[in-house]
Amino acid sequence: MKVTAYKTPLIKAKDDLFQVIADAIPYLPERSIVVVTSKIVSTCENMFVKKVTGERSEKHDLVRKEAEYYIEPHSSKYDLMLTIHRNWMFVNAGLDESNADNQYILWPKDPQHSANEIWKFLRSHYNVKEVGVTLSDSISIPLNWGVMGHAIAYCGFHPLKSYIGKPDLFGRLMKMEQVNLMQSVTAAAVLEMGEGNESTPLAVVRDVKDISFQDSPPSAEELAALKISIEDDAYAPILTKAEWKKGGKAS
Repeated sequence: MKVTAYKTPLIKAKDDLFQVIADAIPYLPERSIVVVTSKIVSTCENMFVKKVTGERSEKHDLVRKEAEYYIEPHSSKYDLMLTIHRNWMFVNAGLDESNADNQYILWPKDPQHSANEIWKFLRSHYNVKEVGVTLSDSISIPLNWGVMGHAIAYCGFHPLKSYIGKPDLFGRLMKMEQVNLMQSVTAAAVLEMGEGNESTPLAVVRDVKDISFQDSPPSAEELAALKISIEDDAYAPILTKAEWKKGGKAS
C-alpha cells in the first residue's frame, strides 16, 4: 500500500472543494482511494459557529445540540463530553477548535452525501472508473493515549472484507472476523497527512490489497450493514450502563 499526502493552500469558508482537490492532486490512477479530511469539507460548507464567550459551557451547549446522545461533562476528569453522533462514539460530537481561527467547526452537513459527490467528481474530472473516497476525522481509542484517523463516510468500494466461514491456520472456521477496510485505509492515510499544521488535508492511497470497487454510491442497506446497535455491540455491558441523554440531533 502506498500513501501520498497532498498539500493545499489555506482553505477558507465557502471555497470550492472540487477545485481544491483538482488543484492539489495532478493525477489520479485507477483503483485509488482518496482520503479527504472532514474539516476541509466543513470549511468549504462554512460550518463554523462564532465563539461568543469562549467558555467551556458555551462549547458544551453546542455539543448537546450537535449530538444524538451525550454524557454530561462532569463525568469526565477532562471536562469532555462523550457523545454518539451518526452511529459513531467519540468526544464532543465532532466539534473542534483546532485550525478553526477562534471559532468552533462542526462536522459536514451530511458526510455521506459529501463523500458521494466527491466520488462523482473524481470519476468525471480524472476520467477514472474504479476509485474510492473516505472522509476522515480523528478518534481516540479507549485505554490508549493519542488519536488516529478514522472514516466517517465512504463511497466507491466495499468497506468490509469478511473472513467468516474461512479456515484459520489450523483449519478452524472463523465465525465473526471482518476487516474494516475503510477504517484501515483511512488510518494509514491520516498518519501521512498529519494532525496539526501540515496543510496536507488530502491523500491518495494506492495498491491496497483486497479492495473491491463499486460502480455506484453505497445503498441504504449497505450503509446500515456497517452499523452495530448499542445492544449488539461487544462493549454493550459498558455502553448500556452509561447515563446517555438525548441531544439535539436525536431522531
